[in-house]
Amino acid sequence: MAAHGNTDVDAMAMAHDERAALVELLESLNAEQWEAPTLCEQWRVREVIAHMFSYDELSTLGALGRLLRNGMSLDRANTAGLARYADHSHEQLLALARAHLRPSGLTAKFGGRIALADAMIHQQDIRRPLGLPREIPADRIATVLEFASTARPLAAAPRIAGLALAATDVEWSCGAGPEVRGPAEPLLMAMVGRRGITAELSGPGTEILEARIAG
Repeated sequence: MAAHGNTDVDAMAMAHDERAALVELLESLNAEQWEAPTLCEQWRVREVIAHMFSYDELSTLGALGRLLRNGMSLDRANTAGLARYADHSHEQLLALARAHLRPSGLTAKFGGRIALADAMIHQQDIRRPLGLPREIPADRIATVLEFASTARPLAAAPRIAGLALAATDVEWSCGAGPEVRGPAEPLLMAMVGRRGITAELSGPGTEILEARIAG
């Protein structure tokens, strides 16, 4: 069974709204929270924000150039992007986010789905450790689930291969095999490899997914 959800969506508008929600979150954080760890290993909140918006100022060719200069390693390219903003204050990083509510450059590809997925996943990377949950609009997260299931940089496809995933609170499912069920948000975060999430899911495929994340 292939992934399904609402395909008639304005992903660019959704990406704008998701980034606006992220900016609202950032505006509420104090200095200590800006330096807090996230679900992205070795990245604090400030690094997550610098990473996200470092790509908005690059064209597709610029992003490719960054990859080439770093041996086609996405990890090294991300590190290079972070270095550019290492001396930015929290206020400067917040200004950077405010200036890019509408995706541009590489993040605008796939109709804005790259920016939408990136903003949603990284916002949850920040919110979960800080204990700041939120309710994500159903159409927005269904769109991200569908995109994330095949988007190569997110590496979800090999994690969920041979499994049947089903969201219990939005209309979305994907794949065939042992089932993994649960709310859309933890389902998404587990798909993209975040640790400690599968306890919020159920079904016979959950242990398989957990093993793949740990591996």
